[in-house]
Amino acid sequence: MTYPKYTQQALSRYNLPRLKRIATELGVTPTGDKRAADTWVNAIIIHQSTKLQKVDNQALAQAELDSYIADQAQAIAPEPLTIVEISFDHHEYYADDKLVASISHDDSHLTQRWVVMINDKEIFRANTLMHCDRFICNHYKDGSLPVQEKEATPSTIENQIMAHIFNECQNYGFEILDDGIYNNGVKLGQVGCTDGNWWVKRRYSVQQQYSNSVLDAVRSLSMLDVSNGGKSIFDEYILDQPLEQLTGDRLQRLLERAELVTA
Repeated sequence: MTYPKYTQQALSRYNLPRLKRIATELGVTPTGDKRAADTWVNAIIIHQSTKLQKVDNQALAQAELDSYIADQAQAIAPEPLTIVEISFDHHEYYADDKLVASISHDDSHLTQRWVVMINDKEIFRANTLMHCDRFICNHYKDGSLPVQEKEATPSTIENQIMAHIFNECQNYGFEILDDGIYNNGVKLGQVGCTDGNWWVKRRYSVQQQYSNSVLDAVRSLSMLDVSNGGKSIFDEYILDQPLEQLTGDRLQRLLERAELVTA
């Protein structure tokens, strides 16, 4: 139950019987001369001050508790995971710049071919990629995911990305220089990965086109016909040559290009 707050000026205007009733309602028992009105006024004022101080202290304590809980929640809340799709069958999960886990594909298993790996050890296996994704995210969120002992720094992540690009470029005999990817001395473009998303820039274009994986990104550059000024064999056929005049090699590349576009 709440009671009105009385000021000293207001109480001084009340007679003794009224002051006694107010004191009784508030549960106040004065000490001193109970025949004097000032005794009852002072007792009521002191009682109200004590109650108000108690409420203020409780509010302050609650505010401090709320702040502490918020700080603790912020301290233990995991950073959102960044997923780097290295290829269709290889995904890496990072918290900031630290490797948390990876998902790989095991062709040797009949049903549960998707595997969660931490510290080069299998910790979970499922029949779909999404089951592995949920396993990593849920256990990372509640703190039950094993700790990755090999932490990846930003330079490590960059080196891994470059290694994946280098491996794919090797499959096509491409050369990686400081300003991009080359074939027989002709620049094809650039391939990179930003926030887990692979992208490709063709030749001297400034526009990034996103790819599903590093494999698709490098493969798209392989469709450029360097002997024709960087024009794709697909564009060359559309603009210049009828199908029957294409050589076997160019026809094969045209079919690959068409397959990539329609995929």
